[in-house]
Amino acid sequence: MTTAPATPSSPHVMNTYGRLPIALSHGQGCRVWDVNGREYLDALGGIAVNTLGHNHAQLVAALHDQLGKLIHTSNYYHVPLQEELARLLVERSGMSNVFFCSTGLEANEAALKLARKFGHDKGIERPQIVVYEKAFHGRSIATLSATGNPKVQAGFGPLLEGFIRVPINSISALEEATANNPDVVAVFLEAIQGEGGVNPMHADYLRSVRALCDARDWLLMIDEVQCGMGRTGKWFAHQWAGIQPDVMPLAKGLGSGVPVGAVVAGPKAATIFGPGNHGSTFGGNPLAMRAGVETIRIMEQENLLDNATRIGAQLKTALHQALAPELARGAVKDIRGQGLMLGIELDRPCAALVQQCADQGLLISVTADSVVRLLPPLILSAAQPSRLWPLCAR
Repeated sequence: MTTAPATPSSPHVMNTYGRLPIALSHGQGCRVWDVNGREYLDALGGIAVNTLGHNHAQLVAALHDQLGKLIHTSNYYHVPLQEELARLLVERSGMSNVFFCSTGLEANEAALKLARKFGHDKGIERPQIVVYEKAFHGRSIATLSATGNPKVQAGFGPLLEGFIRVPINSISALEEATANNPDVVAVFLEAIQGEGGVNPMHADYLRSVRALCDARDWLLMIDEVQCGMGRTGKWFAHQWAGIQPDVMPLAKGLGSGVPVGAVVAGPKAATIFGPGNHGSTFGGNPLAMRAGVETIRIMEQENLLDNATRIGAQLKTALHQALAPELARGAVKDIRGQGLMLGIELDRPCAALVQQCADQGLLISVTADSVVRLLPPLILSAAQPSRLWPLCAR
């Protein structure tokens, strides 16, 4: 039997992750096994990536088929699978055009470029974009500047200018921060903040921001990288508020593990970029596009949006019941989120729970120091959440 590595990482790999001493070898459905044969329930899903779980027979067959045809060509040429995946995203979002890249960071970077060019096209020399406290949009210099986490920003200054930061869910704070400022061009937010602690934007707030953007001719840009692709029970989390953004970055769950990123644009933003304004060597390659097409097809075939709604509600209710004493005494401060994107906020830092839960066969993450984050595959069944009770016992 293969032995798991004794150290968190290889001496030849940059030390950029605080890894657990676990090496996974294979998976099936919502379960994974390490190189020593130990089984785990995957309640993290690759951080909202493994939409269809692991080793989904139809996805694997489709990817094998595509590997025998084309993996990569170039965007010098038309890629029919790009056109197919773009059509599927447009139909489900109600928007109009799509740019493909490979990651959420790239999608958010493209959104920021769109906003700046939108401003320059209107004659604004130094465009400003509204962003949020506790936001996370990536670790490039631009997306790091838009991020609202001083810990991940430390050591990388000077950050880019052009951002106005406001608290979530306060329309008065947004109006005050932008009053009499003709250089504002966009509002950039996550429908549910992921890395920031699973913090949802309220539906009324989203509707108010949409109205303000319309009144002031700003772009509304909603980062759905983590909360999109059915995770909350709708294709995109902002749809619960009955609104539509002008720009919507996607990634993570779009390819069920194959790297795929996208920027979906509505009519107001769809023609801002022209040839030469933006690009991506790997973006829109045939293998990634096939993964996206098959992910959406299988999600619909297996009714995974309904499953996320139903199982997520059951899990949230069960967590409230199991943790009622801790909620009453304040040890658990809140249980929040929607569908299969849930956060359990404790009254103290709880990073140690990641290893403790892994020791009991459960993979989770802790974000924002004190929030247990659950992002299981959307195929999670009603029977499997019972495996989450070791967490509740803590």
